[in-house]
Amino acid sequence: MRVTIGQINTTNGDYQGNVARILIAIEQAKKDHSDLIVFPEVTIQGYTSLDWFLDSDVVRAALDPLNEIIAATKGLTAIVGTVRPNDQATGRRLYNSAAIIRDQTLVGFADKTLLPEYDVFDDPRYFEPAPERRLFKLDNCNLGVAVCEDFWNDKTFWKQRLYPNDPAQELIEMGANLLISINASPFNKGKMGMRCDMVSHRAKSARVPIIFVNLVGGNDGVIFDGASIIADRHGKIILQAPPFAEFVETVDLDCGIPDARFLPGNDIETVRQALVLGIRDYAGKNRFTKAILGLSGGIDSAVVAALASEALGPENVLAAMMPSPYSSRGSIDDSVELAHRLGMKTVEEPIGDAFHALRNQLDLPEPKAGNSGAVEHAVENLQSRLRGNILMTISNAENRLLLSTGNKSELALGYCTLYGDTNGGLAVIGDVLKTEVYELARLYNREREVIPQSIIDKRPSAELAPGQFDDQSLPPYDELDPILKLYFEQKQSPDEIIAAGHDPNLVYDILNKVESPVNEFKRRQLPPTLIISRNAIGIGRRRPVTHR
Repeated sequence: MRVTIGQINTTNGDYQGNVARILIAIEQAKKDHSDLIVFPEVTIQGYTSLDWFLDSDVVRAALDPLNEIIAATKGLTAIVGTVRPNDQATGRRLYNSAAIIRDQTLVGFADKTLLPEYDVFDDPRYFEPAPERRLFKLDNCNLGVAVCEDFWNDKTFWKQRLYPNDPAQELIEMGANLLISINASPFNKGKMGMRCDMVSHRAKSARVPIIFVNLVGGNDGVIFDGASIIADRHGKIILQAPPFAEFVETVDLDCGIPDARFLPGNDIETVRQALVLGIRDYAGKNRFTKAILGLSGGIDSAVVAALASEALGPENVLAAMMPSPYSSRGSIDDSVELAHRLGMKTVEEPIGDAFHALRNQLDLPEPKAGNSGAVEHAVENLQSRLRGNILMTISNAENRLLLSTGNKSELALGYCTLYGDTNGGLAVIGDVLKTEVYELARLYNREREVIPQSIIDKRPSAELAPGQFDDQSLPPYDELDPILKLYFEQKQSPDEIIAAGHDPNLVYDILNKVESPVNEFKRRQLPPTLIISRNAIGIGRRRPVTHR
């Protein structure tokens, strides 16, 4: 059997555009003399379309786009992710389904059984679980189709499972001799390699070929990496699709030839690719062709500038330098040099006159080294808010997407200014720890010095007061970030983090700041954040502002 992967990039709510991509892939499969083409989860409507799935017109018209797809399948079988109405009197109004179409005939649907509600998922809010499983006949093949989570509960692979039943195993026990899994599985660090292991393990243990097709593209802050996989009955990966790119290619299930072209790379390289795709799709799908960011001479804005230039082209990125009376000459010179190396446009808008005018009007003191009271913080934050106003004004006037440059380490501890450096349309590195920001900078400099080494080497500082440095307000990042990683990404308790060898006083000081109502209030108002880890700051992590 010849099988085609239809790893395509969809847009939420763009039925016409999504169907057009499906039809192009189907035509390619026909040219390749394919027997079967498989598309990702909810390909037609876009995943996840959130509360659009609750709208009556979406429910009513859910299956209309299938007609054009059905007509295009002459001589071919297609598996297409869609939603479909629940015609029962009770339950959620939609199923999350795979439409099985053969030779211009809709054969039926395979509905999703296991509905995740962790991290960025909220399937039970929208979908009714499948009441049963069924096989589909394809020539001499019994085809089992599992929708995303239904494949992810193998008791022989996972040490801990979320559900008692395993729909994919049930399909195998029913006699499936080809298993298909359609997915919208978001990118997390290290996840692509784990998926390869999971698919290979199940194929080998069940002696069944597996076609695992995953969505690609950015939708709001959620990034889908693609990296679809086909494994033969021996567990050998015979097709490995590239990550972060659309991909339509055909392979013979019996070829026996391993495919190592696009095996998952190291974490920091995949993080870079994910962020570039996230910026490009967020801008493009929201009709932005140009972006702006504040360039401070620090490591965070330098890395965001490099990512944005790669995603949108440096000619489309404007870097605004907004020196205050406390900005060092080195920071200004480093910003100019970085912009030159990247090929970005720059504009310089000093804030000194406006800052002193407002400070005098409000009868505020001039910042001094070592002061840390509320008034002193207000004076420092005034500078950040002036910069935020300048950036937003340019963004409005020139229709540029404003990219926020705060990192996860600072945002977690509230080391940011609301309505200042938190302004923006997209938080590019809001889920990237400070130590990972340095890794990204070194990655960009792997072949040539893109980011000036002086930016990487300098002691981090917001430069809002004389002699101010980050480590006067925050723990050293090499001590802070491992604790934040355990707390956010592995959801470890304070006792578990301390048992891992971290200082108890430091752990409690950090976590008390993370869970502070004031800091949660700040994070609640951040722009959409590109997500590259589990339990990220953003839609996947839900905390009350008001609490004790």
